[in-house]
Amino acid sequence: MAKSKVILVNDLMQSGYQYELTAPAGQQFEAGFEPHYAPGEMLELGVFEGKYLNDCREEFPASWFQNAKLSQKADASVNHFGIKSRQPLKVWREKGWIISPDPRGWFQWYCRYYMGRRLDTIDQMQIKRWRGFSRHARQVQLNCDPADIFCRPRQRQALLQWAYDPFI
Repeated sequence: MAKSKVILVNDLMQSGYQYELTAPAGQQFEAGFEPHYAPGEMLELGVFEGKYLNDCREEFPASWFQNAKLSQKADASVNHFGIKSRQPLKVWREKGWIISPDPRGWFQWYCRYYMGRRLDTIDQMQIKRWRGFSRHARQVQLNCDPADIFCRPRQRQALLQWAYDPFI
Protein backbone atom coordinates (compact mmCIF):
# COMPACT_ATOMS: atom_id res chain seq x y z
CA MET A 1 0.00 0.00 0.00
CA ALA A 2 1.59 3.24 -1.12
CA LYS A 3 0.19 5.70 1.40
CA SER A 4 -2.13 5.22 4.35
CA LYS A 5 -5.42 7.05 4.54
CA VAL A 6 -6.94 8.65 7.65
CA ILE A 7 -10.68 8.28 8.29
CA LEU A 8 -12.42 10.87 10.47
CA VAL A 9 -15.56 9.66 12.23
CA ASN A 10 -18.42 11.94 13.24
CA ASP A 11 -21.70 10.13 13.82
CA LEU A 12 -24.26 9.76 16.60
CA MET A 13 -22.05 7.45 18.67
CA GLN A 14 -18.58 8.83 17.95
CA SER A 15 -17.31 12.30 17.26
CA GLY A 16 -13.78 13.32 16.38
CA TYR A 17 -12.46 9.76 16.32
CA GLN A 18 -9.96 9.09 13.57
CA TYR A 19 -8.10 6.03 12.41
CA GLU A 20 -5.59 5.11 9.78
CA LEU A 21 -6.02 2.50 7.06
CA THR A 22 -2.72 0.65 6.86
CA ALA A 23 -3.73 -2.50 4.95
CA PRO A 24 -5.48 -2.84 1.59
CA ALA A 25 -9.26 -3.22 1.89
CA GLY A 26 -10.31 -6.86 2.26
CA GLN A 27 -6.71 -8.10 2.45
CA GLN A 28 -3.92 -8.95 4.85
CA PHE A 29 -6.20 -10.48 7.46
CA GLU A 30 -4.74 -12.21 10.51
CA ALA A 31 -3.94 -15.87 9.81
CA GLY A 32 -6.95 -18.01 10.69
CA PHE A 33 -9.39 -15.10 10.48
CA GLU A 34 -11.38 -15.95 7.38
CA PRO A 35 -14.88 -14.47 7.49
CA HIS A 36 -17.24 -15.91 4.89
CA TYR A 37 -18.81 -12.54 4.04
CA ALA A 38 -17.55 -9.04 3.41
CA PRO A 39 -19.45 -6.25 5.23
CA GLY A 40 -21.24 -5.13 2.05
CA GLU A 41 -22.45 -8.69 1.42
CA MET A 42 -23.76 -8.92 4.96
CA LEU A 43 -25.67 -5.65 4.60
CA GLU A 44 -27.13 -6.84 1.31
CA LEU A 45 -28.26 -10.15 2.80
CA GLY A 46 -29.95 -8.40 5.74
CA VAL A 47 -28.38 -8.03 9.18
CA PHE A 48 -29.08 -6.21 12.44
CA GLU A 49 -32.68 -5.49 11.48
CA GLY A 50 -31.50 -2.96 8.89
CA LYS A 51 -30.60 -0.37 11.51
CA TYR A 52 -26.93 -0.89 12.33
CA LEU A 53 -24.95 1.63 10.26
CA ASN A 54 -27.60 4.13 9.20
CA ASP A 55 -26.00 7.21 10.73
CA CYS A 56 -22.39 6.40 9.81
CA ARG A 57 -22.63 5.57 6.11
CA GLU A 58 -20.10 8.24 5.16
CA GLU A 59 -17.38 6.34 7.00
CA PHE A 60 -17.73 3.30 4.74
CA PRO A 61 -17.71 2.71 0.96
CA ALA A 62 -20.95 3.75 -0.77
CA SER A 63 -20.92 0.41 -2.61
CA TRP A 64 -21.68 -1.36 0.67
CA PHE A 65 -25.05 0.41 0.80
CA GLN A 66 -26.18 0.20 -2.84
CA ASN A 67 -28.16 -3.01 -2.27
CA ALA A 68 -28.19 -3.03 1.53
CA LYS A 69 -31.37 -3.91 3.34
CA LEU A 70 -31.84 -0.93 5.64
CA SER A 71 -34.64 0.34 7.82
CA GLN A 72 -35.31 3.57 9.70
CA LYS A 73 -36.25 1.54 12.78
CA ALA A 74 -35.27 -1.97 13.81
CA ASP A 75 -37.26 -4.38 11.64
CA ALA A 76 -36.64 -8.13 11.97
CA SER A 77 -38.29 -8.75 8.58
CA VAL A 78 -35.28 -7.03 6.97
CA ASN A 79 -32.98 -9.73 8.37
CA HIS A 80 -32.01 -12.51 5.94
CA PHE A 81 -33.79 -15.13 8.01
CA GLY A 82 -36.67 -12.77 8.90
CA ILE A 83 -36.14 -13.18 12.61
CA LYS A 84 -34.80 -11.00 15.43
CA SER A 85 -31.42 -12.29 16.51
CA ARG A 86 -29.60 -9.76 18.61
CA GLN A 87 -29.43 -8.26 22.05
CA PRO A 88 -29.87 -4.54 22.75
CA LEU A 89 -26.71 -2.42 22.87
CA LYS A 90 -27.28 -1.99 26.62
CA VAL A 91 -26.79 -5.75 27.09
CA TRP A 92 -23.63 -5.71 24.94
CA ARG A 93 -22.21 -3.01 27.21
CA GLU A 94 -23.20 -4.83 30.42
CA LYS A 95 -21.54 -8.04 29.21
CA GLY A 96 -18.34 -6.25 28.18
CA TRP A 97 -18.83 -7.04 24.48
CA ILE A 98 -18.16 -3.45 23.43
CA ILE A 99 -14.44 -3.00 23.00
CA SER A 100 -13.15 0.54 22.57
CA PRO A 101 -12.78 2.24 20.09
CA ASP A 102 -15.79 0.60 18.42
CA PRO A 103 -18.94 1.63 20.33
CA ARG A 104 -21.22 -0.40 18.04
CA GLY A 105 -19.45 -3.69 18.71
CA TRP A 106 -18.00 -6.50 16.64
CA PHE A 107 -19.51 -5.61 13.28
CA GLN A 108 -18.22 -2.04 13.45
CA TRP A 109 -14.79 -3.40 14.31
CA TYR A 110 -15.03 -5.85 11.39
CA CYS A 111 -16.03 -3.08 8.94
CA ARG A 112 -13.06 -1.01 10.01
CA TYR A 113 -10.72 -4.01 9.96
CA TYR A 114 -11.98 -4.97 6.49
CA MET A 115 -11.29 -1.44 5.25
CA GLY A 116 -7.68 -1.71 6.50
CA ARG A 117 -7.52 -0.42 10.07
CA ARG A 118 -5.18 -2.48 12.22
CA LEU A 119 -5.06 -2.18 16.02
CA ASP A 120 -3.12 -5.21 17.23
CA THR A 121 -4.55 -5.66 20.73
CA ILE A 122 -8.13 -4.86 19.72
CA ASP A 123 -7.85 -7.03 16.60
CA GLN A 124 -6.65 -10.00 18.64
CA MET A 125 -9.55 -9.63 21.09
CA GLN A 126 -12.18 -9.39 18.36
CA ILE A 127 -10.73 -12.21 16.28
CA LYS A 128 -10.76 -14.41 19.39
CA ARG A 129 -14.45 -13.58 19.87
CA TRP A 130 -15.13 -14.40 16.19
CA ARG A 131 -13.39 -17.77 16.54
CA GLY A 132 -15.40 -18.54 19.67
CA PHE A 133 -18.64 -17.96 17.79
CA SER A 134 -17.88 -20.97 15.58
CA ARG A 135 -19.56 -23.25 18.14
CA HIS A 136 -22.89 -22.03 16.76
CA ALA A 137 -21.88 -23.04 13.24
CA ARG A 138 -21.16 -26.56 14.48
CA GLN A 139 -24.60 -26.81 16.10
CA VAL A 140 -26.29 -25.82 12.83
CA GLN A 141 -24.14 -28.30 10.87
CA LEU A 142 -25.04 -31.14 13.23
CA ASN A 143 -28.77 -30.40 13.33
CA CYS A 144 -29.71 -28.96 9.93
CA ASP A 145 -29.78 -29.95 6.30
CA PRO A 146 -27.82 -27.30 4.35
CA ALA A 147 -30.82 -26.64 2.08
CA ASP A 148 -33.24 -26.10 4.98
CA ILE A 149 -32.90 -22.38 5.67
CA PHE A 150 -35.74 -22.60 8.19
CA CYS A 151 -33.72 -24.87 10.48
CA ARG A 152 -32.40 -22.86 13.45
CA PRO A 153 -33.07 -19.46 11.87
CA ARG A 154 -32.09 -17.51 15.00
CA GLN A 155 -28.68 -19.17 15.14
CA ARG A 156 -28.22 -18.81 11.40
CA GLN A 157 -29.06 -15.10 11.56
CA ALA A 158 -26.60 -14.65 14.43
CA LEU A 159 -23.94 -16.51 12.44
CA LEU A 160 -24.53 -14.26 9.44
CA GLN A 161 -24.08 -11.23 11.70
CA TRP A 162 -20.65 -12.67 12.58
CA ALA A 163 -19.78 -13.28 8.89
CA TYR A 164 -20.22 -17.05 9.22
CA ASP A 165 -21.90 -19.45 6.83
CA PRO A 166 -22.13 -22.78 8.66
CA PHE A 167 -22.02 -24.73 5.41
CA ILE A 168 -18.89 -23.22 3.85
